[in-house]
Amino acid sequence: MILIDSPRPVTLVGAGPIPPGALARALALAPLAVAADGGGAAELPEGRAFAAVIGDMDSLSDPEGLRATGAELHEIAEQDTTDLEKCLYSVAAPLTLGVGFLGGRADHHLAAMSALVRAAPRPVILLGSDDICFACPTEFALDLGEGARVSFFPMRAVAGLRSEGLRWSVAGLDFAPDQRIGTSNAALGGAMRVAFDGPGMLAILPLDRLEAAAAALGGRA
Repeated sequence: MILIDSPRPVTLVGAGPIPPGALARALALAPLAVAADGGGAAELPEGRAFAAVIGDMDSLSDPEGLRATGAELHEIAEQDTTDLEKCLYSVAAPLTLGVGFLGGRADHHLAAMSALVRAAPRPVILLGSDDICFACPTEFALDLGEGARVSFFPMRAVAGLRSEGLRWSVAGLDFAPDQRIGTSNAALGGAMRVAFDGPGMLAILPLDRLEAAAAALGGRA
């Protein structure tokens, strides 16, 4: 059930570690702020407020205070998904950025990466302290600049079909989480184009390539 249908990109805020400046950077690209349960305790930049809070509400510390700021609270009681997943299936937007989901507890970090694959093909980018992470479309292109680190990590078996603009081509390679992975590749400069035979591959890029990735995935504020 879609609870929020936004024509603008959305920033989701989780209860995990939020790197300095990450919220302001995300909100510059995705101006509508939505909290995932306990993420509602995060301090937004001056002049910003949460439009909504979504989750099972088991860790929301001040629901009445959030209501007073105009936030709508949407409680979803089911326990089969994480609060991030609840947000992703409840929010429709041209692009979703997530802050406060990477880093911290290892199980939360891995659950967030799994949620990216479950949400595909919707464009979702998670921001960490040093990296961004998103589920690769089966075919995509972006310009990262020469030498930019490009890592691919398969969450299921997936094969590379074509690639250009990478130091090491992924074309013709079979990937799986317990077999070949594709970390620490690098962009050659100019357009990088990659195609896989299906969903399931994550891309991990340096944080300073956020704007390029957001543009490539089709979201603009």
